[in-house]
Amino acid sequence: MGFSEFLGNERVAGALQSMLRRERVPNALLFTGPRGIGKYTLARMFAQAANCERLKDDFCGECSSCVRISQLADPLPLIQTGLTERGESADAAAVERTPLILQTHPDVWLIVPDPVRLKTPVARPMIRVSQLRAVQRAAYFQPQGRRRVFILDGADTMHSKDADLFLKILEEPPPSATLILIAPTPEAMQPTIRSRCLQFHFAPVPMELLDKFLAERADMRPSDRKLAAQLACGSPGAALAIDLKESTRLRRSILQLLDQAASGQKYGEIFAMTAQLAKQEQESFENILSLFYSLLTDLLEASQSPTSSLPRNPDLRREVESLSKRISPDWLTQATLRLDTLESGLRRNVGRQLGLDAVMVSLGNR
Repeated sequence: MGFSEFLGNERVAGALQSMLRRERVPNALLFTGPRGIGKYTLARMFAQAANCERLKDDFCGECSSCVRISQLADPLPLIQTGLTERGESADAAAVERTPLILQTHPDVWLIVPDPVRLKTPVARPMIRVSQLRAVQRAAYFQPQGRRRVFILDGADTMHSKDADLFLKILEEPPPSATLILIAPTPEAMQPTIRSRCLQFHFAPVPMELLDKFLAERADMRPSDRKLAAQLACGSPGAALAIDLKESTRLRRSILQLLDQAASGQKYGEIFAMTAQLAKQEQESFENILSLFYSLLTDLLEASQSPTSSLPRNPDLRREVESLSKRISPDWLTQATLRLDTLESGLRRNVGRQLGLDAVMVSLGNR
């Protein structure tokens, strides 16, 4: 067991291990990178190493502290337990009174976006002010072990006015606690928070390492394993979770929607397709937007170079190349900008389907 088991981003893991060895651990860290790249896994490993009873700069995985913290590897059962205990009919007062805190060790807290209810979760879970207040109070307690660690997974979901409260912890950090914020990009965090954190960006895992990882963890044919590694874009978690059949169907639907939008006709069919995408249950809308970006990138490469390998969607080569011949670089630029606007609007609760409808109609008018 230990940091050596972490896949990829050896530089980040090595830096964290060095901090523990020298006993110069920052009070706030910001981990950024694509979904499934390993940000949360490494944050949990750091929490284990910071409280391991046998090792100073690594974790054994066998002592009581390591075993208890390792239970955070799969947060879903803990989330379900927390929501069940709070009650399915939770309202704003109940959420404020009973913040969702995941804890299997007295010195390690996991904070995740609160979906409020288990059976009928809110559309956009977010880290709430009650959770931040709980962290603010607990951060100054003396650890029972070596160091208190607070992991905020989805830190970018906290409201801007609530983030101001969080600044108080960062401005007067407790010496025996470390806060690890996890977000997709540095820009997703407010500059005032970002500037007070030591930042680490996680790069995609090399294809050969990802292929070997899948060979050890997943029962897949070599061809499917290679495709999963390519579609995951260097993210081990995404590669393990991907449903190749569903992924192909979904990406083909998005490509067909872009084709219809480029033609500027059959708006009834376009709106029916956007309705289906907006109501997807197996994939979050944010992940669906990432598929749009992936296809637009391949369309740009195919339009510029017929010999492009289309590394993001190799199984849709024929469809991508066909559409790339009927669109212009300006169309692709506008499509990307419109999606950027929609993605930004989602944080202000812009309607998914209406927003996607507006993007597709605008592209048909060009």
